Amino acid sequence: MNEKVLKVLEYDKIIEKLTDRASSMPGKELAEKLVPSVDFEEVKRSLKETTDAVTCILRKGSPPLGGIHDIRPYIRRAEAGGMLNPGELLKVADVLRASRNLKNYVSQDKMELDESNEVYILCSSLGTNRTLEDRLNQAIENEEELSDYASPALAAIRRDIRRMQDAVKDKLNSIIRSAQNRKIMQDAVVTLRGDRYVIPVKAEYRSQFPGLVHDVSQSGATIFVEPMAVVELNNEIRQLKIKEEREIERILMELTGEVANIADMLKENVKNLAYIDFLFAKAKLSLDLKCVEPVLNTERRIVIKKGRHPLIDPAVVVPVDIRLGDDFSTMVITGPNTGGKTVTLKTTGLFVLMTQAGLHIPAAETSEMGVFSKVFADIGDEQSIEQSLSTFSSHMTNIVSILSEVDENSLVLFDELGAGTDPTEGAALAKAILDRLTRRSIRTMATTHYSELKIYAMTTPGVQNACCEFDVETLRPTYRLLIGLPGKSNAFAISQRLGLDVEIIEEAKKFLSGEDIKFEELLSDIQKNRLETEKERDRAEREMKEIERVKITINGKTTKNFKDNVTLSSDFPRNDAVVNKEVGLVLPEDSGLTPVGNIDEDVILENPDEEEPLE
Repeated sequence: MNEKVLKVLEYDKIIEKLTDRASSMPGKELAEKLVPSVDFEEVKRSLKETTDAVTCILRKGSPPLGGIHDIRPYIRRAEAGGMLNPGELLKVADVLRASRNLKNYVSQDKMELDESNEVYILCSSLGTNRTLEDRLNQAIENEEELSDYASPALAAIRRDIRRMQDAVKDKLNSIIRSAQNRKIMQDAVVTLRGDRYVIPVKAEYRSQFPGLVHDVSQSGATIFVEPMAVVELNNEIRQLKIKEEREIERILMELTGEVANIADMLKENVKNLAYIDFLFAKAKLSLDLKCVEPVLNTERRIVIKKGRHPLIDPAVVVPVDIRLGDDFSTMVITGPNTGGKTVTLKTTGLFVLMTQAGLHIPAAETSEMGVFSKVFADIGDEQSIEQSLSTFSSHMTNIVSILSEVDENSLVLFDELGAGTDPTEGAALAKAILDRLTRRSIRTMATTHYSELKIYAMTTPGVQNACCEFDVETLRPTYRLLIGLPGKSNAFAISQRLGLDVEIIEEAKKFLSGEDIKFEELLSDIQKNRLETEKERDRAEREMKEIERVKITINGKTTKNFKDNVTLSSDFPRNDAVVNKEVGLVLPEDSGLTPVGNIDEDVILENPDEEEPLE
């Protein structure tokens, strides 16, 4: 896919959202590299992976994704015979723990996953080594040092070091507390210089205090002296420290060797863990944006139901229905500025890119998407001062490039096609461009203000009008896309409501040709009839839903405490009550039942003697 198109359709912002939802750096790296695929089977597989990850979260809750690191450089060093430090070994332990937790996540739960679930397959394939995991966690205190439990020898050496350090401190404290030494002490404290224990002595008493000088204060007033009485003890501590370092090195090499022994398993785990994190990032994005998996088709058909642009605030975004590629390949969208035409283009293009990247789309169930080899978009004003290009020239340069590269498997999006030049010539060019693409059945959407293109769409096979609805009463767009209708010009109505003199508006109408007036009146009548039809359809749908609700309520139910236990359905005993479709419900006089309504042969009955209402 063209990088410029990805930028224009704001695909990069979707990738940012996806990256933010990954829990590890390896997962984030996979998210950042995600690009749309043009292979149908690959798109199908990647969409299924996202759906599988969503299923996991819905059935089992949030996955345990902590502890995923890219430890491949450490593994390579271990294989080469190098030594890993405590911090690196801790990350190896984290990866082992993450592998074990995810393996348990998909298996130890009553809500079982299908064995074809990709997340289940990946998590089940993770290798574990609880022995090494526990050994590493026990041996390592933090990223800088080993714990005393790393080995018995290390624990013994450290006990000797602590014992010798206590002996040195006791000796130095006795020197500090001595009355004869009190006046020569700068501070009555024991401190460290290097790894030697020393005491601070006033510089003027240096000759009176035997010992080794290890440091001098910045002012020169204090010297740090190691008394001769503790030199031998400090030397013993130093020897023990050397033994400790050697034992630590031995332990680290031993642990590194154990890591090298399972190098292949760890490398495979790292790859799978990164991919699992990436899949769950796609699933989280799907759930956060209330997305669905689109139905793929091979006919390059787009059917978006209740589509919501994922970068618009969910509180204000208006769902839109878009279809392209069934009985028409080209759509011409008209309507006022800021009415949603460009958003419609971007929504369509972005949904195609998201689908082909294996991401769900924020739309209603059964939305359909085709797979396109190329997506082109000429959207926005790309006027270049540096290249001395006007708005029209900039757009036309882009269009020329598109027409040279486009093929039958492409999706083309034009915003304000033919704008920026003489309207007559611009409209003619726009029709010629659309005609070229329509003849090749290339899926094309174009926005325009030209009336000529509305007529072109009405009279050309394979081309369909659409408009972004505008409420003249409120002077606000509704952002709904109406397919099959060209947009009506609302300039006069808007101007009048904004306060423009009525005489000016009437004068302006005189400049319109008879054809223009008839066309606008026709559009007005069409939209008026359409709104009335929609209201009737909505009313009919509500009534049908109510009928279905009543049917569900009464079908198969029985009355309570009736003498003959009359069944409230079409097969209740005919000797108790008779249903006649023309006359209605006929009941015996002594039945105690009162009919309150009937639908075909399904009957609702009331018994006034009953305290409880009938179900």
